[in-house]
Amino acid sequence: MQGGSSGIGYGLKYQARCIADVKADTDHTSFITGTLSLKEENEVHLIRLSSGGTELICEGLFSHPNEIWDLASCPYDQRIFSTVFSSGESYGAAVWQIPELYGQLNSPQLERIAVLDAHACKIKCILWWPSGRHDKLVSIDDENLFLWSLDSSRKAAQVISKESAGMLHYLSGGAWDPHDVNAVASTCEWSIQFWDLRTMKKTNSIEHAHVRNVDYDTKKKHILVTAEDESGICIWDLRMPKVPIKELPGHTHWTWTVKCNPEYGLILSAGTDSSVNLWLASTSSDDDLTSESSPIESPTRRVDPLLNSYSDYEDSVYGLAWSSREPSIFASLSYDGRVVVESVKPYLSKK
Repeated sequence: MQGGSSGIGYGLKYQARCIADVKADTDHTSFITGTLSLKEENEVHLIRLSSGGTELICEGLFSHPNEIWDLASCPYDQRIFSTVFSSGESYGAAVWQIPELYGQLNSPQLERIAVLDAHACKIKCILWWPSGRHDKLVSIDDENLFLWSLDSSRKAAQVISKESAGMLHYLSGGAWDPHDVNAVASTCEWSIQFWDLRTMKKTNSIEHAHVRNVDYDTKKKHILVTAEDESGICIWDLRMPKVPIKELPGHTHWTWTVKCNPEYGLILSAGTDSSVNLWLASTSSDDDLTSESSPIESPTRRVDPLLNSYSDYEDSVYGLAWSSREPSIFASLSYDGRVVVESVKPYLSKK
């Protein structure tokens, strides 16, 4: 199904790739995003959906010293987030705290809590402990995984352990397993690698080329979704990792990012074909969703897994984020700095 956007828009001043749900904000549906300008002073925008759900409001606008290539929000403190950034020549990573705003839009500078400065290689991403209050972070660079301990009060982060991915493996990203806090998946050019953080050793791998992004299904154990260079997504059951249990070819160019819904059996994917696809994630006919709502499905016919394609973007879409507070809402970010918030309620039906 093809469809234009009926969503709510918000424009950034510069190009951008990164957007994240502010999971710790339980009072508002809010997102944080950052820009990617080589020549101008970059910005971090804290935005929230209005109480009526009709507009996106800027809650805070902050300067950031470098291009933002990765951004993640702390799961237990809405004022804390991390960035991976580049000055054009070198890459770095830091954890930041948003100052108390007191209703003022022109707020003080971001406070840098910690610098993740142990990397000698190009940093790709920072992963926060999946849920709840915990001081552990994982950072991934071209060649290594680092496990950190973060002490916000002392404004410090210490490396607990690190491990190399091995020769000829160039890591590109990863995801933390929400069902097993000791497990992390990393992506590289020719495989997906699985790590045990207690030993910092690889436990398994899937030999599969050209994976751009990976996400775990938060509702079902063992289910992993990957974004493919070859124009679609794959769904994997990690108990049977030889081949994907589903291949969904819905993009006409590289699929750059994929996100599993935190409550419903839905998946978002986006990429360089300037579209966002909404998928039905069902992996078997007897799937049980534990929420009050489930995607529309007819018992008498096979359902097209592609529920909708949002196709009115003018540039590549690199950023996606589901709202954990309102799981029927997601935000997308295209490279031209356009944020769009959409509701998928038309694709949910009451049981």
